[in-house]
Amino acid sequence: MKGEVRIKSQPIVASMDEKTCRGARPDAPTDAGSTQPLRPAKSDSPGTARDEAFDLLGAMMVAARAAGLVALGLELGLYRVMAGRGPLTSIEVADKAGLHERWVREWLYAQSAAGVVSYAGDARFEVSDEVAALLADESSILYMGGNFTTLPNQLSLLPRLGEAFHTGRGLTFDERGLGSAEDGELLMGNWYRQVLVTTALPQLDGVIDRLREGAVVADVGCGSGIAILEMARAFPASTFHGYDVSVHALERAESRRAACGANNVTFHDVESDPLPRESTFDLVTTFDCLHDMTRPVDTVRAIRSAIVDDGVWFIVDINCAPTFEQNLRRRRFATMLYSTSVYACLSLAMSESGGAGLGTCGLSEPVLRELVGEGGFSRFRRLDIEHLVNAFYEVRP
Repeated sequence: MKGEVRIKSQPIVASMDEKTCRGARPDAPTDAGSTQPLRPAKSDSPGTARDEAFDLLGAMMVAARAAGLVALGLELGLYRVMAGRGPLTSIEVADKAGLHERWVREWLYAQSAAGVVSYAGDARFEVSDEVAALLADESSILYMGGNFTTLPNQLSLLPRLGEAFHTGRGLTFDERGLGSAEDGELLMGNWYRQVLVTTALPQLDGVIDRLREGAVVADVGCGSGIAILEMARAFPASTFHGYDVSVHALERAESRRAACGANNVTFHDVESDPLPRESTFDLVTTFDCLHDMTRPVDTVRAIRSAIVDDGVWFIVDINCAPTFEQNLRRRRFATMLYSTSVYACLSLAMSESGGAGLGTCGLSEPVLRELVGEGGFSRFRRLDIEHLVNAFYEVRP
């Protein structure tokens, strides 16, 4: 096999590796005439456990509110109209966005206090180039907006997730609502469009040549079809089949396929039209979905039956450590992963009786190696492709 090449497909955000996520206490006056913040009584010795707990929860409380307003700003296009325009008044921002000035002004105050928008003085506000790269350009590989715009849908599920703590049963993809299909697009869409074909697939030995000549490909857990349609456009001689359990996602996928005229793509509802039992596919892909499945062992076996003996399985899944203690060394990263698991991944993985319940961090490299080995695959290679969240693997029979 070829030597491994380091690919910088997405920058590593340093703050995700910080060991703590504490912040300053939120200021709150003790009474109408006071400028001193309201804080719990402190002992004579600094840094007590109570102070630390107050700092932690206070920062979390503030961040939650600020994150909600980031999501709102994205929905309203406020970062986009401010990007690259220098300092603007609230009147100018409201006029460019077609919004009510008083509401825009309060949003600007809140975002400036949070440090997302810069206050330039003289009642003027500015979105820096750095923030614009993360929140204003939806086509950028750096774009972080999807991490915020998915919040309203996730938070709306909390009452139903509370029921899961009693019953043990999570929510299926479609039970999560129409917004869940769009959430997946927002989080991985730019990577599929800009990195998958040009950078990731070439790391699979011999795959590009086969795709150019005409291969048969299956994307298992295809979602709304962005990845498979990107591959189909790049390799018109090949035939592609997308499989998913979500009716909502498959409807979006078929609509997208029709719009781009991809006649070499077919989508399948895996419940009624499962993977073929005979060897069919030269390449199988699973993008960030194996840990979500209720029966991953069955999926691995089905893929082994459907892949040809010299075929390749390209797996993208979470880049996590084998144990909670190891993941905890990157506290912010761990907070994101385990919280996402409760909102989405664990819920999906336990959405039927007897579900495996792997969760976001349930498929570390050692677990995945064992899983595919038991399913009949004999060769396993981790690819040296850098990504903030995911790890990449080449697996062969």
